[in-house]
Amino acid sequence: MPEQSNDYRVVVFGAGGVGKSSLVLRFVKGTFRDTYIPTIEDTYRQVISCDKSVCTLQITDTTGSHQFPAMQRLSISKGHAFILVFSVTSKQSLEELGPIYKLIVQIKGSVEDIPVMLVGNKCDETQREVDTREAQ
Repeated sequence: MPEQSNDYRVVVFGAGGVGKSSLVLRFVKGTFRDTYIPTIEDTYRQVISCDKSVCTLQITDTTGSHQFPAMQRLSISKGHAFILVFSVTSKQSLEELGPIYKLIVQIKGSVEDIPVMLVGNKCDETQREVDTREAQ
């Protein structure tokens, strides 16, 4: 549970280059960055309206590499919701989410009451490796 009922930590995971930062920046700033700049870890705050009250989302955009397992574990332990991003142009990017999901379950104990969303990105690309049914 969040410290305050209106403050939520959302953590975004996925392989390098799948578009995690582009999705977060589009949501937070309404902009799109078409160049790839690797992220170590960035945090954004976004105030939104939810259920007739004001909520603050603290969105953590994580690194796409597995170089920082301690940071990954800390993000999971503090997270209230998780967005797992893969590219529909890379089957490997979907497969890399399996261990991350298992780590979330291991650290949280259960994800029954925790929002976890799988997002297929780059749907505008023509060279698709992941079918919609496969991701479901």
